[in-house]
Amino acid sequence: MFTTRPELVGTFGMVTSTHWLASQSGMAVLEAGGNAFDAAVATGFVLQVVEPHLNGPGGDLPLIMKRSGEEPLVLCGQGVAPAAASIEHFRDLGLAGVPGTGLLATCVPGSTVAWLTLLRDHGTLWPEQVLQYAIGYAESGHPVLERAVAVINTMADHFRRNWPTSAETWLPAPEPGRLQTNPVLARTYRRLVAESSAGQSREAACELAIKAWSEGFVAEAIDAFARHPAMDSSGTEHAGVITGDDLARWRPGYEQPMSYSCHGQTIFKSRGWAQSPVFLETLAIMDPLLGDVFGAGASWRGFGADQVHLVLEAQKLAFADRDAWYGDAPGHPDLSGLFDRDFLAGRRSLISELASDDLRPGRLNGMMPRLPDFGGVRDGADGGGEPTVVRDLGDTAKVRSDGRTAGDTCHLDIVDRWGNVVSATPSGGWLQSSPTVPGLGFCLGSRLQMTWLEPGLPSSLAPGRRPRTTLSPGMAIADDGVVTAFGTPGGDQQDQWALVFWLAHTLGGMDLQAAIDQPTFNIKSMISSFEPRIPYPGVVEVEGRLPGEVITGLRQRGHRVEVQPDWSLSRMTAASYDPNTKIIKAAANPRGMQGYAVGR
Repeated sequence: MFTTRPELVGTFGMVTSTHWLASQSGMAVLEAGGNAFDAAVATGFVLQVVEPHLNGPGGDLPLIMKRSGEEPLVLCGQGVAPAAASIEHFRDLGLAGVPGTGLLATCVPGSTVAWLTLLRDHGTLWPEQVLQYAIGYAESGHPVLERAVAVINTMADHFRRNWPTSAETWLPAPEPGRLQTNPVLARTYRRLVAESSAGQSREAACELAIKAWSEGFVAEAIDAFARHPAMDSSGTEHAGVITGDDLARWRPGYEQPMSYSCHGQTIFKSRGWAQSPVFLETLAIMDPLLGDVFGAGASWRGFGADQVHLVLEAQKLAFADRDAWYGDAPGHPDLSGLFDRDFLAGRRSLISELASDDLRPGRLNGMMPRLPDFGGVRDGADGGGEPTVVRDLGDTAKVRSDGRTAGDTCHLDIVDRWGNVVSATPSGGWLQSSPTVPGLGFCLGSRLQMTWLEPGLPSSLAPGRRPRTTLSPGMAIADDGVVTAFGTPGGDQQDQWALVFWLAHTLGGMDLQAAIDQPTFNIKSMISSFEPRIPYPGVVEVEGRLPGEVITGLRQRGHRVEVQPDWSLSRMTAASYDPNTKIIKAAANPRGMQGYAVGR
């Protein structure tokens, strides 16, 4: 089968990410004797420099890791809401929702601390060794991406009028492909390294770097800057509520992933503080139907209208459950009930030959679902009194001049010769999300926009709670022991595009690159995780490469199909390790001409 690139195959190590410079930096670490965790940290820091419109040091990081011979673990680098981030505070400001940009939307920045925690606990190198690549690109420059330049130019007037520290950092934007530097960020990295150098051991050095961030100069700069009001997407200037104490109190943590076994593989995902269980529930809903509808191996028929329709309708149900049940509230429903046989049978029974425009969460553990009051829901009985979306609310641009964005991010997958595997999805702290913190060279994130100013929901805003993130790295272990790490940027679409990849790879028998190259599709029926938090009932996006008869078939079933450019959806990467043969494979998405896999 023709693919845009070969699937890479080797035995030493593979690094694949959404930017070629980050991938090669991670590979340099493997070549220098580091392991997959060292390489992941180096790759992650370079992504902060070369994809600043997609992630930054002030952002977030969920990560799934597997040490050779051990079970997968999740490292949660998703920071929590500050102590003063209460519903009452936001309501007193006259806000109906958390702004999508500015200082109010900031939770504790978790990405950088999580990378340093991974290095401390599972790496073999010192902070200076893994940070040298990011420092070099920030000081000496990197060829700036055309998409990064487009975001900077879109934000230019806003920066000049409202965020002068961002104007100082990013303007004027260089021409695409010209070198861009961030010397202030380079100095921040260098200071982390300098403060770590007093450590008597590698672990102690990492801990000193963490303290310099969470309790030292970084926390002090963030605390001071957040006191000054800044314009946000509400159209008003607001000061932030984050403090240095918030950073000092929080640290990343390890936890067990959720999993589901299907067609000879067990898939591992983060728990319900992320949207990740959507992937697992969608598979569980479809599971009894996959063999008949899709076939497998030699009987694989690809993505015809029947197959795409099944995926779309199952995803609508799983995302409705996300919108009703997922979150970080203490005592919120046990999401293991999503995989109860009777629950799944009830969800599956709602799938018909015609597309549904309804947002229909299920009764979980015997409890009635409750959706947020986002302005598009009415009370009523549909499938047992479940709420139903009844109006179409139009469309919005992905990036606006005030920084509001539909969300995008980065991804990396890494395997080393010892069989250690990492899948990570760093995001947030986009250059367009809030004003640049002077003296640090980066801005803070806006993840709190994914919470609700409505009490009693699993995803309601509350101090110390994680916002329900869209970030969703994945890992699968086959019955024969082959481990595959995979993921993609894409906000609400991440678990949708990843599922298309997984189906093509697992049921279709396609290699990693061929599965990534498959034309993809996604729904927009869920409540958006990003401001302005609205759904698009019945809307389906498909790449134009999808066969015409499939698109026609979907429209005949009632789907509102929006055809996108041929190579425009998804930015998947994937890497695998076979413990039986010691063979390592990797692939990267050609869309955007940016992601690359490297290895040998």
